Amino acid sequence: MTLQEFFHQHPKAALAFSGGADSAYLLWAGRTWGEDVRPYYVSTPFQPAWELADARRLASELGAPLTVVELDVLACPQVAANPENRCYHCKQALFSALWQRVRADGYSLLLDGTNASDDDADRPGMKALHELEVRSPLRACGVTKAQVRALSRQAGLFTWDKPAYACLATRIPTGTPIAAADLARVERSEDALFALGFTNFRIRLRGDTGVIQLPQSQMARAVAQSQVILDALTPHLSHVTLDLQPRQKEAYHGQ
Repeated sequence: MTLQEFFHQHPKAALAFSGGADSAYLLWAGRTWGEDVRPYYVSTPFQPAWELADARRLASELGAPLTVVELDVLACPQVAANPENRCYHCKQALFSALWQRVRADGYSLLLDGTNASDDDADRPGMKALHELEVRSPLRACGVTKAQVRALSRQAGLFTWDKPAYACLATRIPTGTPIAAADLARVERSEDALFALGFTNFRIRLRGDTGVIQLPQSQMARAVAQSQVILDALTPHLSHVTLDLQPRQKEAYHGQ
C-alpha cells in the first residue's frame, strides 16, 4: 500500500503532529491525498517553545489549522518519577488525552509519524501506540526515514533535513524525578548556548550542574569562549561543565 492509497481509503483522520520531519511529511501527504486530515500538537513541559513554533509554521504553510492540546504530563506519577520506561507512560498519557480530544471533534482515526526505519526496541513508547490503536501510515507503507527526507525535499517542506529531537525529559538522568522547573532551566540554557552560535548539542542536568555535550568540531571554540559560555549559562545553572567525549548524534535546535 502507498500513502496515496492509504489516504484514499482513510480520507478523514486526526494526526499527532510534532512539527518534525516525519509528521510534517505525513501531514503534507494527508492534505494532498486525503480530505480531512487535521493536525494536533500536544503541548507539555517536555517540549521547548521553538518546537511548537515549527509546528505552527509548517501547519500554516500547508493551510492546515493546528489544534494545540495542553497536557500537564508531570501530573502522571509514573512519568514524573522518570523510570526506565518513562516514555511508555508518557505516550500513554499523551495519546489518551489526544484520543479524548479528537473523538470529541468527530475523528475515529488517530495517526502518528512513526516511520519504517524506527525500531520498536529503541522506542518503548511504541508499545503504548499499539495498545491505544494509533495508526502509523509511514511504517505501514514502508516509508523509511531517508525516503521521508527525500520526499519532503521534493514537496518543498522546510523540515526535510530537520534531525530528530529528543524531548527535554531526556536531559534528566533516569531515576531522578522530573520537575518542571528543571526542564525550564535546561530549555533556557540551551536557548542561550544556541544564541552563541553553537549547534547540535545537548545540556544534561546533573543536580545543579549543566553538562554540555558538543560535536568535536566545536570543542576548541567552547574552551576558547569558556567565560562567555559561563556568563550566558550561570543565570540558569549553578555550575557548568564540558563533556570531553564528543557528541556524535545531531540534535536539532529549531531557532
